[in-house]
Amino acid sequence: MYKRIKEDIDCILARDPAAKSRLEIVTCYPGLHAIWVHRMAHRLWTRGWHWLGRFISHLGRLLTGIEIHPGAKIGHRVFIDHGYGVVIGETAEVGDDCTIYQGVTLGGTRLYKGQKRHPTLGQGVVVGAGAQVLGGFTVGAAARIGSNAVVVKPVPAGATAVGNPARIILPAHDSPQTEQARQASGMASEMAPSMSSTSPTAEQGCDPCDQDKLDTKPLQDILAAQHIRQTSASQDGAGSNEEFNAYAVNASDTDPLVRVLHELIDHTAKQDARIAQLCRTIESMGKKVNGADDNLDVERLNKLVD
Repeated sequence: MYKRIKEDIDCILARDPAAKSRLEIVTCYPGLHAIWVHRMAHRLWTRGWHWLGRFISHLGRLLTGIEIHPGAKIGHRVFIDHGYGVVIGETAEVGDDCTIYQGVTLGGTRLYKGQKRHPTLGQGVVVGAGAQVLGGFTVGAAARIGSNAVVVKPVPAGATAVGNPARIILPAHDSPQTEQARQASGMASEMAPSMSSTSPTAEQGCDPCDQDKLDTKPLQDILAAQHIRQTSASQDGAGSNEEFNAYAVNASDTDPLVRVLHELIDHTAKQDARIAQLCRTIESMGKKVNGADDNLDVERLNKLVD
């Protein structure tokens, strides 16, 4: 018993930089209190004292804001950080050394009694804040669930799941860089038609009949380059938890699609600023930008500025 308590405290000291002392952890960490209360409730539940086990877990929920069903199985050195709003269902299993942040639900999608309705987390899994893991499947060892992800299917060991519904991002060493680049180019081909109406070239006054001739190669190059950079960075620091942010502040570091969209938005904003500067320059020369001159193309604008 003493050894497990020491393990619980030491794992928090190792994973939480905000923890200053063991006394602070013992007295001020609701995630630790929830684990201790659950152990008592689970012991009663497995011995047939279902009502008493459920009542003790209810008291633990009132005290900590963390709801763990007494039938759930929790491994060693599990750290529930902050923890408020965490819900862990009856048939859920949490492996050793897992980390769970606030607002996480390990829930079920079926209402049949006696079945495996809740997920199983392998050893060392990290579940980001607000993530929902729903179903009786397994999340492999050392996998990571991004903040606010909704996971409804198995996650391979070592993979990362992000988004709603969650997309599975496999470790970089499972795919060569050339394959990443080809996938990026294919993604660009699918995205380009839908984005052509809001592209910087279209906003700069191109003839509508020329919209289908817009060159999408720059977009493909951006996507391919971003995938290659992500692969190289992942290979340099494979297995490092520093690449994963449980609060999704740097979601673009783990989701290439989000990162590329952010770059496109930044590029569009810069083009808008340049167009505004060109319009001001033209107006200072006594030319009208509105009305009949709205269809000026980029080359004519540049000539006027020069």
